[in-house]
Amino acid sequence: MTVALWCILIAIFLPYLCVGIAKISGRFGLKDNHDPRDFLESLNGLGRRAYAAQLNSFEVTPAFAAAVIVAHLAGNAELVTINVLSVLFITSRLLYIICYLADWAILRSLVWFVGMGLIVSFFVISV
Repeated sequence: MTVALWCILIAIFLPYLCVGIAKISGRFGLKDNHDPRDFLESLNGLGRRAYAAQLNSFEVTPAFAAAVIVAHLAGNAELVTINVLSVLFITSRLLYIICYLADWAILRSLVWFVGMGLIVSFFVISV
């Protein structure tokens, strides 16, 4: 299995890292587990930002997975290029989460654009 395919697995689990941070910061307890979505919606500050990062991570992961798979199937790109782009994407997602948690809104948006550009790059190298 390639590094890029392992990166898809990492991307799948990143949202759960975010929601874990949200629940810890919001002092999630057993009583809250009956309606965790309502609990997450009630958070403020760091917990709310971690929850928002989780939602965004769920939104972008399918596009990343599709881009990696297209690059593999097209067969026109060097495997090392696909792997490097994948690691860069995961790095951008980690930076995005850090920026979201730290409430660095402008930097977070810039990092988001970098990540989206990396997704586009998979399609460009596949031509």
